[in-house]
Amino acid sequence: MSVTKHRVRKVAAVALAAVTALGAVAACGDEAPPAGAKPTKLVVDTFSEFGYDDLVKEYQAQTGITIELRKNGGLGEYRPKLVRYLATGKGAGDVVALEEGIINEFKLNPETWVDLSEYGMGSKSSEYLPWKWELGKAPDGRLIGLPTDVGSLAVCYRSDLFAAAGLPTDREAVSALWPTWDKFIEVGQQYRTASGGKALLDSVTTAASAIMVQTGGDTFYDAEDNLYVGEAKPENLVAAKSPAVKAAWDTSLKMVDANVTAKVRTWSNEWNAGFKNGAFAATFCPSWMTGIVEGNSGAENKGKWDLAALPGGAGNWGGSWLAVPAQTDYPEEAAKLAAFLTNASSQVAAFKLKGPLPTNISALENPDFTGFKNPYFSDAPTGAIFGESVKNIKPVHLGPKHASVKERALEPALQAYEGGQASATEAWSQFLSNIPAQGSL
Repeated sequence: MSVTKHRVRKVAAVALAAVTALGAVAACGDEAPPAGAKPTKLVVDTFSEFGYDDLVKEYQAQTGITIELRKNGGLGEYRPKLVRYLATGKGAGDVVALEEGIINEFKLNPETWVDLSEYGMGSKSSEYLPWKWELGKAPDGRLIGLPTDVGSLAVCYRSDLFAAAGLPTDREAVSALWPTWDKFIEVGQQYRTASGGKALLDSVTTAASAIMVQTGGDTFYDAEDNLYVGEAKPENLVAAKSPAVKAAWDTSLKMVDANVTAKVRTWSNEWNAGFKNGAFAATFCPSWMTGIVEGNSGAENKGKWDLAALPGGAGNWGGSWLAVPAQTDYPEEAAKLAAFLTNASSQVAAFKLKGPLPTNISALENPDFTGFKNPYFSDAPTGAIFGESVKNIKPVHLGPKHASVKERALEPALQAYEGGQASATEAWSQFLSNIPAQGSL
């Protein structure tokens, strides 16, 4: 074990012990309900869109238990809340979502979570994509998460804006425009000229995310969750040597230099509005993003969006699990609710409503999924488009604080370059210098 890894693990152990102690102190002040008591209400915490709006109503009707669905904005807003809830031992939902970029961080303290196998969930392993199921387990073998979705990638584009710029609108013809990332950049330059100066792509950061997961391999951590390979120097950071990070960085800078982005920050109010007002004509779309596109674009833009292939081949961006915090007063009932929301029929229903791509094998084979056409996206066969490659997705290893490094080190550096506040060299240095603060445990 390297000195760096030992130091990180030691800090992690101290931090996690503090979280556990805080939770225990907070829990002592609450009176638990009698054993076997049934809840009148359960709370589900998610971020962005999981497609649970109708499902929680269905479960409520079936059980008589009121289900409160709390949507906590984007992941960047959600994660700090969840950390605080766990640290204080109160406030978390009875069921909470854990995204792929943060689940490894929360696995470091498995006692914080209910072991779902104690409530009969361990027997469900054969129902899900094997790699997805395994990633829901903590290092001690505890089953802390039931699989929800994965994020097969495509390009969401505005066919009306493409037509106005003299570009093809048919999804197959659009896909043929950009077999490579260089070709995508060329189309972006054509669009800028033909549209009177508008941008093809929303942001440099959506490009970086797509390219990293498409390339695969180590990104910010190695397989043993080290930030460094060797001595703790910037040049020895895993990210500094990662082919996936380099590909994402170099191609993203080429996009900025070619002026094909709208220079908006993802998840900002400006970005949300851009889907509706035409500030950009395309974004890189994991399956779960289709619901966000629809929500931001509004009813007036129904039928103006469509889906095309991702430049350079397929990739997977995102995906989550449902977990039950140990602080819940109703672990058994919360586990049953998590099982309901992740079963085959529920995953198909969530996909049809908001786009999260199923990980339940029966759901992926269900004709209601495979044959589904999304009316908002010009009746695109989204079940076939996103489901085509899902069984062949290879998991990408993400370290414990991948999301923090990505959102607070990589993306700000790219945005600084995109906005003209830093040169390429300065932006790269900014990125590397911020990794230790964001990635160490």
